Amino acid sequence: MTQKIVRKGGFKSHHDHGQLEPDLLKLKDDLTFAVVVPCYNEAGKIAATLETIPPYIDTVYVVDDQSKDDTLSVIEQVARNDSRVNIIRHEVNRGVGAAISTGYIQCAKDGIDIAVVMAGDGQMDPDDLPALLIPVIKDQADYVKGNRFFHHTGTAEMPRHRLFGNLALSVMTKIVSGYWHVSDTQCGYTAINREALEAVDWTAVYPRYGCPNDILTRLNVADMRVAEVPVKARYGENWSSGMKVGRILGPMLRLLSRLFFYRMYYKYVFLNGHPIIIYYAAAAAFGAFGGGLFIYMLIKLLATSVIPKAALIMFGFSFVVMIQLLLAAFSLDYQANQSISVIVRDPRGRR
Repeated sequence: MTQKIVRKGGFKSHHDHGQLEPDLLKLKDDLTFAVVVPCYNEAGKIAATLETIPPYIDTVYVVDDQSKDDTLSVIEQVARNDSRVNIIRHEVNRGVGAAISTGYIQCAKDGIDIAVVMAGDGQMDPDDLPALLIPVIKDQADYVKGNRFFHHTGTAEMPRHRLFGNLALSVMTKIVSGYWHVSDTQCGYTAINREALEAVDWTAVYPRYGCPNDILTRLNVADMRVAEVPVKARYGENWSSGMKVGRILGPMLRLLSRLFFYRMYYKYVFLNGHPIIIYYAAAAAFGAFGGGLFIYMLIKLLATSVIPKAALIMFGFSFVVMIQLLLAAFSLDYQANQSISVIVRDPRGRR
């Protein structure tokens, strides 16, 4: 359950939001834009985040995930001066994925045409908003993700451990989600249109840090077009991540495994019979056979100090066949998803 609080007041703009804003305003027409801001214990940053949201955004949904500090009171203070701000508060802490889903559900109910997610800690640069919105407005994509690797500043500000983890998850998510062109899967700076909002069951999305991977997979099953544009990575002096490798590694691997089988079943069995299932099944069979041979050889080696040649040959054969089957499955999946894997040129000319 959530509680929604609406504050009325006058809007005050304090910032210039970049060279693309005139182009965006020409395209906006009668479309309604909303920003969803998930936040948890961001009392020191949430005000600055909300105050930099550009004036062309019609509605702001701030989802407070049961913060323990003064975040809610800070949001209420900002809302008194900005009539666009709607406060939604979770009665219990549910996670960033649940907060985003809550905002999306409200956007769908209110008939919002395009919704953007901006984190409450100020990591998302408002100057990048037009680059996210324009491909959706032009109907080039249903969902646009920011990519921090494409930005001209690169990943200079991204902590090294976070960069490594992001790259590893992005590689795995390509296989899991079917969007092979997406290379910054963990970036939460996104824009989504109404069709995609209504195509996903947001109540079923993973409630915590695995939500970007879950969302991509569900969008793929729904055949939604996804694109990436460059966005800047911003990390302040007091920034810290709530993601601890030891704490999230197991849940993330379980989530990615579940999402892979979910997509394989719904997209390639339930919705559309596809030979890719045969390739993956055969690869799994040869992998299991090779794994059994490896255990057998290890036992023999420990017991006799000799590796049986026949077992070694069969192991090598099964391994090579498994790799070939996997590569064929990857190729089939890549081809099957080309039509919804959209490459757009960033209006700033950076891709």
